[in-house]
Amino acid sequence: MIGWYVHHHGVGHLQRLVAVTQHLRTPVTAFSSAARPAGFAGEWVQLDRDDDEPVDRSSATAGGALHWVPLHHAGLRSRSAAVVEWVARERPRLFVTDVSVEMTALVRLCGVPVVVAAMLGDRHDPAHRLGRAVAQALLAPWPAPRRSAQDDDGAPVLHVGAFSRFDGRDAPAAASEPGRVLVLWGSGGRDVTDADLLAAAEAAPGWRWEHRVPGSALSAPVGEGSRDGDGVWEALLRAEVVVVHGGHNAVAEVAAARRAAVVVAQERPFGEQVRRAELLRAEGLVALDAWPRAHEWPELLERARAVGAGPWERWAPGDGAQRAARHLDALAAAGGRLA
Repeated sequence: MIGWYVHHHGVGHLQRLVAVTQHLRTPVTAFSSAARPAGFAGEWVQLDRDDDEPVDRSSATAGGALHWVPLHHAGLRSRSAAVVEWVARERPRLFVTDVSVEMTALVRLCGVPVVVAAMLGDRHDPAHRLGRAVAQALLAPWPAPRRSAQDDDGAPVLHVGAFSRFDGRDAPAAASEPGRVLVLWGSGGRDVTDADLLAAAEAAPGWRWEHRVPGSALSAPVGEGSRDGDGVWEALLRAEVVVVHGGHNAVAEVAAARRAAVVVAQERPFGEQVRRAELLRAEGLVALDAWPRAHEWPELLERARAVGAGPWERWAPGDGAQRAARHLDALAAAGGRLA
């Protein structure tokens, strides 16, 4: 048995759970305060939120040692108890956290080996360092960096390459429409305004722009058929170039479609997307640390067109979820011990 904690923010953590567990031989029980995702076949334990008011925010970091442990919070207490009770009852061979330092420490204190979903960025604060230090291994959904390794505080890093819900789908190059740009943004918030998007399109009149940006008046309506991602996939196939934020799952979806791209990092805690942009540039892709000025767009789109989709082959080889599943099955079988 494997336990798996899923953070509630955005949809990326949920999508990773679904993608990997489809290939696991070991049964999985998942824990989250997010809603159960479609496509997950294992047991689901719905956790209480640990941030519902009232919250004593002055105590939330325990003096900087952790990220979120507010004193006397009923939700924090009940969710911790639910996980510990399950561990005592089921005696799992392995636990995956994606991602929470507190859950990592809690489960490890129960004597269960923990694999932590690695995240990019400058994560040298005491809490992140604690999480890495007690982890049996870090699971990194990107290829091993060409130039500099991430600080792992001694925990082995299992680089499996990027993966997404679209891996394995047919992505014919002939399906793209020359001159079509898709702007693909996620649900985790955005730094880019509709005015920025309009200015970019106006500066590159030789291109036809389609927008899939949550909360934007420019976005095409999302119909029933798009709930499982089909609408996004079809939009990706239509595009010659995709303009996408630097979040892991969005980038992995563009990679799965093997489309040319301009990746634009957004401001996120710990500089996560800026670090991803750095790694993507090392692969030869067009990746920026911030939204560019409008007049730069024609040249950026032409650069992306010239680079093409070739660099995606190493970033997202197409079997990253299978690789992750093989690692986790092997670790569970060995009681968390790496071969």
